[in-house]
Amino acid sequence: MGDRGPDNHSEVTDFILVGFRVHPEFHILLFLIFLLVYAMILLGNVGMMTIIMTDPRLNTPMYFFLGNLSFIDLFYSSVIAPKAMINFWSESKSISFAGCVAQLFLFALFIVAEGFLLAAMAYDRFIAICNPLLYSVQMSARLCTQLVAGSYLCGCISSVLQTSMTFTLSFCGSRAIDHFYCDTRPLQRISCSDLFISRIISLSLSSIIILPTIIVIIISYLYIVSTVLKIRSSEGRKKAFSTCSSHLGVVSVLYGAVFFMYFTPDRFPELSKVASLCYTLVTPMLNPLIYSLRNKDVKEALKKLLEKKNPIL
Repeated sequence: MGDRGPDNHSEVTDFILVGFRVHPEFHILLFLIFLLVYAMILLGNVGMMTIIMTDPRLNTPMYFFLGNLSFIDLFYSSVIAPKAMINFWSESKSISFAGCVAQLFLFALFIVAEGFLLAAMAYDRFIAICNPLLYSVQMSARLCTQLVAGSYLCGCISSVLQTSMTFTLSFCGSRAIDHFYCDTRPLQRISCSDLFISRIISLSLSSIIILPTIIVIIISYLYIVSTVLKIRSSEGRKKAFSTCSSHLGVVSVLYGAVFFMYFTPDRFPELSKVASLCYTLVTPMLNPLIYSLRNKDVKEALKKLLEKKNPIL
């Protein structure tokens, strides 16, 4: 009996992604919604990266971070959306064991990297507003590269730990994952292993990842607000706040969805799926819109790029 878990674990060759529990008639509608959202993600994030790379005026730390944010959003949504759309038309809705491992690993890597990158962007805004005269010195190209590389490294380390911990569990019961992609909590629900240590490690990892990034963001904005309130002219205060509002909007959407998902009890899996939708598809779709609609430099760069492509404009 003691060998039962590992034996059954080794026999698992695939899983079934249950997805959304709706009538089959709604699968076409869900497919079209996913397709539209994913098309907007591709258009918005590829467009944002193209604008940043082609316009010399956007060769600044803020847009270097923003370009990487678009890359991350594009990549982790591409890990989730195509497979979810295929499953709307598939009878089996299966995903191979290796495919499930790869999906969890890549998604965890990029979602964690995004959290650290948003903290780096908050620090960038702190230096820009609180120490503008030293901005070009403190936010050097080397430091920016190190911050971005560190974000990816933290994502990679976290993903290796989370993925290895999840797939060392024994799956000797159902293969049906009650989600639209492979994630740690749904996989834990179908495991027959003792989850006490696994959940402690998951909680510890989440705390190590989320708390430092939130602390950096909160402290940065406390200093920013304090500095902005000392500006005498209302126009100056408005301009300073406008440089931060886009970043705050992105942070609020991402962390709001993450907290909602992790604090949703396991007995409400459908609510967890809705929250997951927010940060797997809705956030990557909104980020380019938030930054382009509220950013004069991006709008001017986009106009310049369109005029170059089509001189009639």
